[in-house]
Amino acid sequence: MNSSKHTELANHAWSVADLLRGDYKQSDYGKVILPFTVLRRLECVLEPTRDKVVETAAKHKDSGIEPDDFLRRASGNSFYNTSTLSLKKIAADPQNAAKNLQVYVGAFSDNARGVLDRFDFPQQIKKLDSAGLLYKVIGRFTDLDLHPEVVPNHNMGYIFEELIRRFSEQSNETAGEHFTPREVIKLMVNLLIAPDGDALSLPGAVRTVMDPACGTGGMLSAAEDHILSLNPDATVEVYGQELNPESWAICRSDLMIKGQEPENIASGNSFSDDGHKRRKFDYLLANPPFGVEWKKVKEEVEYEHKSLGEAGRFGAGLPRINDGSLLFLQHMISKMKPVDVNGKGGSRIAIVFNGSPLFTGAAGSGESEIRRWILENNWLEAIVALPDQLFYNTGISTYFWILTNRKRTDDTKVVLLDARDQWTKMRKSLGDKRKELGDGKNGKPDHIGDITRLYGEALTAANDPHQPVPDKVKVFDTKDFGYQRITVERPLKLRFEVTEETLTALAAAKPVEKLANSEEFVAAVRTLLGSSWATKSECFVALKDAVAAAGYLWPPGAPFAKALRDTMGVRDPEGEVQLIKGQSEPDSELRDYENVPLGEDVEEYLKREVHPYVPDAWIDDSKTKIGYEIPVTRHFYVYEPPRPLAEIDAELKALEAEIQTLLSEVTNKS
Repeated sequence: MNSSKHTELANHAWSVADLLRGDYKQSDYGKVILPFTVLRRLECVLEPTRDKVVETAAKHKDSGIEPDDFLRRASGNSFYNTSTLSLKKIAADPQNAAKNLQVYVGAFSDNARGVLDRFDFPQQIKKLDSAGLLYKVIGRFTDLDLHPEVVPNHNMGYIFEELIRRFSEQSNETAGEHFTPREVIKLMVNLLIAPDGDALSLPGAVRTVMDPACGTGGMLSAAEDHILSLNPDATVEVYGQELNPESWAICRSDLMIKGQEPENIASGNSFSDDGHKRRKFDYLLANPPFGVEWKKVKEEVEYEHKSLGEAGRFGAGLPRINDGSLLFLQHMISKMKPVDVNGKGGSRIAIVFNGSPLFTGAAGSGESEIRRWILENNWLEAIVALPDQLFYNTGISTYFWILTNRKRTDDTKVVLLDARDQWTKMRKSLGDKRKELGDGKNGKPDHIGDITRLYGEALTAANDPHQPVPDKVKVFDTKDFGYQRITVERPLKLRFEVTEETLTALAAAKPVEKLANSEEFVAAVRTLLGSSWATKSECFVALKDAVAAAGYLWPPGAPFAKALRDTMGVRDPEGEVQLIKGQSEPDSELRDYENVPLGEDVEEYLKREVHPYVPDAWIDDSKTKIGYEIPVTRHFYVYEPPRPLAEIDAELKALEAEIQTLLSEVTNKS
């Protein structure tokens, strides 16, 4: 089925909006169209065995035996409907449409009825009936042919995604939170599964796939299709979790129709309510929402982080509250299968991120600690930089992170692959999506195939020093992304003086304010207005003499002495170095930070890079932190020299001449 057919069927479903206009807000059209599309799809799938199911239900009605297994067998699906009604019959009886539709929906098996309930379907039936629209809407959907032989499961996913995209546009939601462009999914699945091609082709292969932010299930379907294309006899079990109720319902219905276990799709937030606790999977993939805060589950996440530590999912660290991307990755890593002593088992992960998780957060921050944990455990296989404007909800650049726990202990290489130029312009943009990855069909370049091939060559080069590294690929050791965040201190140097400014500061100092005769003390010091001293000791002697001359005692205590030093002292590059227990006191205003590559001697770095300019600087080793960042764009940056001035000047003169010509034409005409 081609894309025009998908659009035609989606247009048919969305044409119901013409009926809803006036009684429904535009933002609510999807609340009717999506559940009715699901209902019509379920009906079309069940139609061939409808009579057999009705007969089986009648046969077991008074038998006292639970008929569920018999009804599933009669249906040939994991769901069924025992009613003799159909949407066509219901539409033909407008007066009883609401009652009959409720009876019809109630006759579905529990799993199918649960899907429709997530759309708040009973409420929509009531509202449509009150507006006199119910039988008209039902009649419109009876003309929509969604039988599996006409619309295969894979293609049905496109229709649902198109409807959700339109619903999101109308309701001003973010389409990208619900689904990912199919060509992006295809590339992602290729890179995730390609290295396992030989193992997957073996007889009896069984694989589990999980997506913790599965949306309508597009990634799960693509992964299943890819594995089955390598081995039609393989068994693929898909699992997922989704927060959005409409997307969850569509994904679950898709699994029911394909004969998969719909209970594998959990509802709710993956962070606070893990729907697959203690489960491990062969493949994990996700496109979590970009830059979405996790404030709503802050309490649960922080509790797990503090109470379980590394035994929980979030032991490595917590990112800033406004972006939960790295929480998703930690969650997925916790579900990797362990590798046995023979190197068997293990898992592979693919996740889509924007640029933020690559470098956000300084050394010691939650993000940096998570990157450190991943790299020091040698799980990161590659980062793939994608073109911008690939997604419906954002035009920013995005990246695939590919991880696995199957790497050898001596294989600490990480591949960076630059695929930012692998795109073709769309004929018509969809939201922020203006570019797409070609698949070699319909005259388009095969970007997906080229990137997949390049990825395989990159992995080979990373593991074999004799293999040339392809263009657009760079290979690094995990430690190359680490750095030491050093604190460079310089001594505090002061001269001392009594000025109106220092007197004001002295009067405001807490230890001075607490003096019984604070005003008299400041007045005694004021007698030295205009005086200055090179050293603290000289200053203090003069101040003590002035206070004694005024008939007051010198206040004791270290806090007072420090307050006096801080208020009378003025920073001066040529001033006296201040000491604490015989050591130079650092000047917080001159403090600086440097990132030194991991493994480099920081003292040698100080001598080479700092001392030529500030020879009295030193490193405070107690403040040194280890950080990790992955600056992909910096590694692929290519310097482009500015154009010669003569060339720019010539172009400007040519433009001026063109403007003069156009102006003269206008003048002559007038």
